[in-house]
Amino acid sequence: MPALPDHRAAAHVFVADLERPQLDEGDRHHLTQVLRLRPGELVTAADGAGRWCPCHLVAGERLERSGDVVVTSAPRPELTVAIALTKGNRPELAVQKLTELGIDRVVPFLAARSVVRWDGERADRHLRRLRRVAREAAMQCRRTYLPEVTDLTDFDAAAGRPGAALACRGGQPPTLDQPTVLVGPEGGWSDEEQARGLPEVGIGPQVLRAETAAIAVATLLGALRAGLVAPAR
Repeated sequence: MPALPDHRAAAHVFVADLERPQLDEGDRHHLTQVLRLRPGELVTAADGAGRWCPCHLVAGERLERSGDVVVTSAPRPELTVAIALTKGNRPELAVQKLTELGIDRVVPFLAARSVVRWDGERADRHLRRLRRVAREAAMQCRRTYLPEVTDLTDFDAAAGRPGAALACRGGQPPTLDQPTVLVGPEGGWSDEEQARGLPEVGIGPQVLRAETAAIAVATLLGALRAGLVAPAR
């Protein structure tokens, strides 16, 4: 059996218990009404913590396990991208793509020049949405580990994470020695934020939109971790 979920499966879902995999209402609707799967089709199920198993869809729109549980190792080091709040649906786009690119943790934070503010119920609503986007993207790209989308925090807390660096035009090439990269808002970093003295990571000569910068950082860090590109000398 392959270490990663079988690419031949018609779909991939997350369940609470691999011994007795059960679909929630949303996933059941997606499999049967959107993808139009029929009884007997192969589906892989994962628990979000690195374990997965093959299943078959059976009558009654249920899953039935059809093989052993496989345990996959988490890639190291853990990769974190912290994203300053931005307008519109840009945070959702960033979370979706960071999940597809293998980022382990997404940290939404409030920067000095963030235009939008999430407070109270609004923050809870946005965070629920981002976590749902991450889960759906992890199903689509067949991850066995669900990425963590943390609670909203501030710049100081994000900057205090281990191995943190700022994404800045003109910075040094990304490195796995700084596996946490902070991406600023539309207006860039304030003088006070840059005075924090964190290492600066560059991702090209152009001025990028916040969501583009986050995706570029994730692509480079993921490629370094996977050994697809060599570290800068």
